Amino acid sequence: MSNSERVIVIGAGIIGSCTANYLLKQGYAVDVIDPALPGSEDQCSYGNAGGICPGSCIPNSMPGLLKSVPKWLLDPEGPLFVRLAYLPHALPWLLRFVAASRKWRVEEISQAMRDLHRYTFECYEPLVREAGCEELLQKRGQLFVYETENGARNSTYSTDLRRRHGVQVDLLNAGEIRELEPALSSVFKSALYLPEQGQCPNPGRLVAKLAENAARKGARFIRAKAQGFIIGPEGPRAIQTDQGIYEADKFVLAAGAWSGKLAAKIGDRVPFESERGYHVMLPEADTGLRIQTISADRKFVASPMEEGLRLAGTVEFAGLDAPANMKRADILMKLAENMFPKLETRNVKRWMGHRPGTPDSIPVIDRSPRHRNVIYAFGHGHQGLIAGAVTGKIVAEMASEQAPSINLEPFRVNRF
Repeated sequence: MSNSERVIVIGAGIIGSCTANYLLKQGYAVDVIDPALPGSEDQCSYGNAGGICPGSCIPNSMPGLLKSVPKWLLDPEGPLFVRLAYLPHALPWLLRFVAASRKWRVEEISQAMRDLHRYTFECYEPLVREAGCEELLQKRGQLFVYETENGARNSTYSTDLRRRHGVQVDLLNAGEIRELEPALSSVFKSALYLPEQGQCPNPGRLVAKLAENAARKGARFIRAKAQGFIIGPEGPRAIQTDQGIYEADKFVLAAGAWSGKLAAKIGDRVPFESERGYHVMLPEADTGLRIQTISADRKFVASPMEEGLRLAGTVEFAGLDAPANMKRADILMKLAENMFPKLETRNVKRWMGHRPGTPDSIPVIDRSPRHRNVIYAFGHGHQGLIAGAVTGKIVAEMASEQAPSINLEPFRVNRF
């Protein structure tokens, strides 16, 4: 397919790189603008825990959340932390986050998440095949472990949500956990096993390979920082960057946590925060873990990676500019000592990145109401790796005036 139009994608992370590949399939000339190298440590995608889960349909904000938030905020080692000086800025977002935990809203959000994620394998498979990195898409399942015998059974609402959306969920006892994943400590007495889920053992390399594939097919990757849109008589006609001006016919805003500021410059304001996430890489932690495992009680993830064991989790609100507090990463190692009997913690590598978060756990995938040639694809939060290829396909459909693969009403920019 040939197309004379040029599309600029702002952002070269997993969303932007997948979008570039799918736009190229529609015949567009594609430029991708980002100050960071695709797949580098400067991108949020690099630090992802690696889950690629078509069954992901549980929002971050669930019924009963309001009772937990004060305890989390007062616990310096809890899963949610707000720097005191930043609290006034984060408070409106947090109030919307709590509002999203109402049961009727959770039902809507869960349906939207499942609709977006159910095609993740189907949309990734042609891309990884073309990029020559099929080993980065693994289907090993996902495990949620509990430290009590009734923990998994008590998680009735989330289990029911998954099953109503067609996601297979198996309840395991202590013996079955040992049989499935012998690397884990005997402290775990029950679990939920989701056999249809998958994982990526190196998210940074995945982004890099997808970007390389797009470049081979003609996409230009431009190392520059987008500063705003240049508006002509009929709407945006170019992007102003710190390296110059780049013109195009259409624009895709997929700049992660920086997207909100750019959208605001053309009049679209979204309640948007950086959900700062931390991880540690333990290259010498030869635990033998095979399956991505989530501690349901302690709220962190352990993922086997090409480079070792990755521990990820916690959310910190401190904005885009505050320096990282690597004590938040060290908390993850402390938590993981309970998961693995003998955890080797030498040569630890700590990382912090900016997850692009909306208060209702789902992204904005929509046209700008003011400028039809600007498409938004941001705010995926913890789910960016899962939704990357699906979002890319949907954006290419929107750019080409095709009917999108899913109902996009829940993802509209003006829903807040």
